[in-house]
Amino acid sequence: MSDVATSARRDSLGWLAVPALLFFVGFGIIPLVGVLLLSFTSWDGLGEIHFAGLDSWSTVLADPGLPHALWVTFLVMALSWVAQTPISLLLGVFLAGNQRYRAILSVLYFVPLILSSAAIAITYKALLDPNFGVGAGLRIDLLSQDWLGEPGLALGVIVFVVSWQFIPFHSLIYQGGVRQIPRSLYEAAELDGAGRVRQFFSITLPQLKYTVITSSTLMVVGSLTFFDLIFVLTAGGPGDATRVLAVDMYKRGFQANLMGPASVIAVILVLVGL
Repeated sequence: MSDVATSARRDSLGWLAVPALLFFVGFGIIPLVGVLLLSFTSWDGLGEIHFAGLDSWSTVLADPGLPHALWVTFLVMALSWVAQTPISLLLGVFLAGNQRYRAILSVLYFVPLILSSAAIAITYKALLDPNFGVGAGLRIDLLSQDWLGEPGLALGVIVFVVSWQFIPFHSLIYQGGVRQIPRSLYEAAELDGAGRVRQFFSITLPQLKYTVITSSTLMVVGSLTFFDLIFVLTAGGPGDATRVLAVDMYKRGFQANLMGPASVIAVILVLVGL
């Protein structure tokens, strides 16, 4: 009877996943299939949809702008990972302590994450304005550069702002991971005379291996969807210096009214994410 009851209980629990599955199919699978089908059509977003075969695919794949957009996307991905991971890891370890003031710092560090990306972009765009920004106000030449008008500087600003916004999220992940490490490991290390630096590299970092993998996965996949922040800051410029795949997709679809090629970019984004 116990096996029968266990089986019945498992079946009843399985039905609890149905609402989430329906949402996933309705808002994930069906739109993805729709975009895939749309990539084989010619549509301006308003008129009739016409089947175009592989025309959109051949147009996008032959466009020299696609490799550049891929390169910029991977560059933003790599640089943001390099900037966010060590800082997030160190902040997470620091905030995992038991001191009272660290709880206050946790709240302060978390503030950027709850702000709108568009609002953050507008704020930084105003602060970095070479004529009316903080550099001009303080009369500091270093801060008065054309940060968003030079390709290298614009890319650096995007990486900085993205890191500033999302480091709190990954710090929270590392903070939770550190608190799962048994305290006995540190006590044994202290008895052996290991200092904090040695404990970090010999205990904390190895124990956070899977946390690093989880954080890095979220960081890499999330970097593929950066749009609003980049679009408000630079709109893909100067030139095409910051034109990532998401911005490229928007410009093709909603500015050039080429929904077929834009859908091709969307499918490429999904494939890269997978």
